[in-house]
Amino acid sequence: MASMIRQSRAALAACLLMGLMLAGCAAPPNGGRDELGVVEPWDPLEKVNRVTFDANMWLNDNAVGPASRFYRDVVPVYVQLRLRHGIDNLGEPLIFGNDLAQARVKSAFTTFWRFVFNSTVGLAGMYDVATDMGLTRQTGDLGQTLYAWGVRESPYLVLPLFGPSTVRDGVGLGVELWGDPTGRLFAAHDGGDANIPIGIVGGLDKARNLETLDELKKGTIDFYALLRSVWLQNRQAALDESIGVNSSAMPAIP
Repeated sequence: MASMIRQSRAALAACLLMGLMLAGCAAPPNGGRDELGVVEPWDPLEKVNRVTFDANMWLNDNAVGPASRFYRDVVPVYVQLRLRHGIDNLGEPLIFGNDLAQARVKSAFTTFWRFVFNSTVGLAGMYDVATDMGLTRQTGDLGQTLYAWGVRESPYLVLPLFGPSTVRDGVGLGVELWGDPTGRLFAAHDGGDANIPIGIVGGLDKARNLETLDELKKGTIDFYALLRSVWLQNRQAALDESIGVNSSAMPAIP
């Protein structure tokens, strides 16, 4: 099972990388922003994206959503919080590495000490003591790093299950899934099978955002276009952060 998962991760990364290379031949209109600095959608894959989007929404309505609600009804809130913080803590080494790659020394320093304090005083990250100490969680992923390294414009892409992304960020996600340092650590001890329950619990917990999506959907004629716009504005704020630029963003989906 672990071998199959690793092979699928490598295949995903390779396919997305090929897509990035092919997409790089074109350029987004107006450099990707309008005259007010708002990110304009660059969606040459819209027909395919809409099919994937509809499939994702069907899964959300008929599988992920009901499973998430069952998880929240059965598992005590206190336990949910402990699991959420623990899973977030497992992602800190990846954030640390990307912050270093982006030359964001202060963010890397903050992330390092967050991981140290939460992993020890916070009992393997189950308690987020670092935030109480003023060490707030930083952003940092490979998509950001690629942006900081010069891969700026990239077509919008809806990924199966994962949802809104870009080709650049999809490549970053594929590589991160394949080279996840936390996954490597578990693989050394139990063949990687621990990643499966961690991923399931993390996915069920994050699916709490589905209620927010339902609210956005009400009264919207084109929910695909609305969600694309909301995601792109918020994502751009994180991308700008990777190059030291402060930018405004629409309210984030929690």
